Amino acid sequence: MQSPAASCHAMLMAAPASGQGKTLTTAALARIYRNRGLRVQAFKCGPDFIDGMILEAATGKPVYNLDLGMCGEADAQRLLYQAAQDNDVILLEGVMGLYDGKPSCADIAERFGIPVALVLNAKAMAQTAAAIAYGLYSFRPALQRAGVIANQVGSDGHAKMIKEALPADIPWLGAMKYDAQLSLPERHLGLHLAQEITDIDQRIEAAAQLLGQDMPLPPAVHFAAPEQQAITPLLQGKTIAVAKDAAFCFTYQANLDLLTTLGANITFFSPLHDAQLPAADAYWLPGGYPELHLAQLQHNHSMRESLHATAVVGKPILAECGGMLALGERLNGQPVFGLLPGHSEIQPKLQGLGTQHATFPVTNDGEATIGAHTFHYGRFETDLPVIAQGKGKYGAGEAVYRHQSITASFLHFYFPSNPSLAAQFFLS
Repeated sequence: MQSPAASCHAMLMAAPASGQGKTLTTAALARIYRNRGLRVQAFKCGPDFIDGMILEAATGKPVYNLDLGMCGEADAQRLLYQAAQDNDVILLEGVMGLYDGKPSCADIAERFGIPVALVLNAKAMAQTAAAIAYGLYSFRPALQRAGVIANQVGSDGHAKMIKEALPADIPWLGAMKYDAQLSLPERHLGLHLAQEITDIDQRIEAAAQLLGQDMPLPPAVHFAAPEQQAITPLLQGKTIAVAKDAAFCFTYQANLDLLTTLGANITFFSPLHDAQLPAADAYWLPGGYPELHLAQLQHNHSMRESLHATAVVGKPILAECGGMLALGERLNGQPVFGLLPGHSEIQPKLQGLGTQHATFPVTNDGEATIGAHTFHYGRFETDLPVIAQGKGKYGAGEAVYRHQSITASFLHFYFPSNPSLAAQFFLS
């Protein structure tokens, strides 16, 4: 018998473009509802890691990604259904503009019947903000209209002008006055990490107070039960050690959940601070910012020796993006761990961006494909053999390299898109 649908108040926070303040506004809303004693689950549309860390600080819960391209529709349905069972409010932060990308966050909203709220940076406009909202909603009339939040308004009068200009069928949700002290710092890959912003909790709370504590609940949404997915515990009894610190932190929570479902025990270590690797059957160095911590990496000689000893005995190691750069011989001219023959440099311009699917050869002359994402400024020069190739919308994408027991790529793999293939990364 099919399980009944799960109901929950839900809303997708979208904007006409990046830089409108979606992340802080979504975090402020989450904090408002949480302050009322409600259980709030946040999602990030698209493959971004960093915004989710801000939302996690607001909700106190791990944030999951929804992306119809990388993760798939079935994965999104499963995550939303589970969240609706366990929470009172679901908030989804969109990516870029409402209609940007194929598929876009508008596609997520329409597929699952989630009302869309618009966050508009109104710093240099007034009534025109109402016209932008009207245009965004009218572009796809099937979208449910949750309402408008005007960000960075200069005064109550400024907010009133926008509110009064809105058509009657577009609700007004509120406004957040401009406060330079609330701006979140940025760098080349996006916002600073939540743990780097020492007063992040105070900023979120201040934003919540500016937005107002009388914010209405989002509309109720019914989420259909997903089909049950049978997952063979291919990693039963295995321990996987995952790098986790300021240099290696781009990890999808869904990936960790899947490894546990596959039967693995998860432990964490810090290549920056630990003297050696923990005992484990396999190791995973995800992406992050190794280029910002080169001094610590190159002087952690005992960690370097521990990594080399692990590779010599053939234990599987997965190195994604920044993890791959750190395992090379040199990064920006500085020596790093030296497990992979090759060197890398961070470039002034973006070198890779977008959803890709990587196809791997498997046993019995077959192939298996896994969803992934790339977003980096690095260039990796190597003669390593390519065992798989990512493919994006515009042709060939990132290479996947194999060296001894190490699998390495600029790709960030989304394990739930192919659980059995993901397990192979960690098996000898």
